[in-house]
Amino acid sequence: MDGRIDLHIHSNKSCDGDFSPFHIVQMAKANGFRAISISDHDTVAAYPEALEFGEKAGVEVIPSIEFTTLFDGREFHVLLPFVNWKRRVVSRLTRKVSESRLAEAKERVSKLQQLGFDITWKEVHEKSPSSPPLGVKIAQVLLDKAEKSGKEKEPPWGKYFTEENWPFAPYHFYRDFFQEGKPAFVPKKHISIYEVLDTLPETEGVAVLSHPGAYFQQTTKKDVATLKERGLKGLEVYTFYHDAEQIKLYLAIAKELDLVPTAGSDFHGRIKPHVAFGSLQNGEYWMVEELKKRRG
Repeated sequence: MDGRIDLHIHSNKSCDGDFSPFHIVQMAKANGFRAISISDHDTVAAYPEALEFGEKAGVEVIPSIEFTTLFDGREFHVLLPFVNWKRRVVSRLTRKVSESRLAEAKERVSKLQQLGFDITWKEVHEKSPSSPPLGVKIAQVLLDKAEKSGKEKEPPWGKYFTEENWPFAPYHFYRDFFQEGKPAFVPKKHISIYEVLDTLPETEGVAVLSHPGAYFQQTTKKDVATLKERGLKGLEVYTFYHDAEQIKLYLAIAKELDLVPTAGSDFHGRIKPHVAFGSLQNGEYWMVEELKKRRG
């Protein structure tokens, strides 16, 4: 039952990850992890190679995916550790999500252009060729252009390049422009979280709600109870999205509703410089064992 784990890591198969599955497995080995899960945004492209690298390195790699979904008008992310990445239903779901995310991304870029930002769909796509870019990825493209052109001190960029804000700059930009009520907001058209939860027997995954306290989710106890009725089995309690009070809150909710509290760093690389690989200390192997018991 001993051993460190991290059930929420992104590779470069995600639209906004930097490291290959091979390098992630090597970093996991160097950091003494017993098990990790590569949970890329709406794709299982890391598999089967990640499993092969893990077997050679002596690190248990648990197949997973992070689906972008809608619940009660909000964007909810749900992890599926132990997903059978070969199943046709997984391909169907990823295709539907990718189509909706692609349309959303193009509309975001169009709205930014209308606002006067120097950005094209071509350059955004070139920075995210494998999957449709999320809002923070589009923001990163703009921030990189501002820095390279020496405009980081000019409006509106100055606020994002301060020492305090820079580690979170793409997320600050997202809140300023892409959130509901902001000038480049695009209504969500993703699949319902219920569509993912209702296919759990087919996907063979164990549904875990990602970062419930994230600013775009703001998950309530009532939300969690509703999702449990549809098949939710775990709650990501330990994550860099949560402060101490949120960890306490969601741990209590997980215990009360008999959900497995899990740990996931949501490591990406450059786009989240404040999340260093291996820096989340709360992941323990008993979480994996408990999730295994909830399969099926």
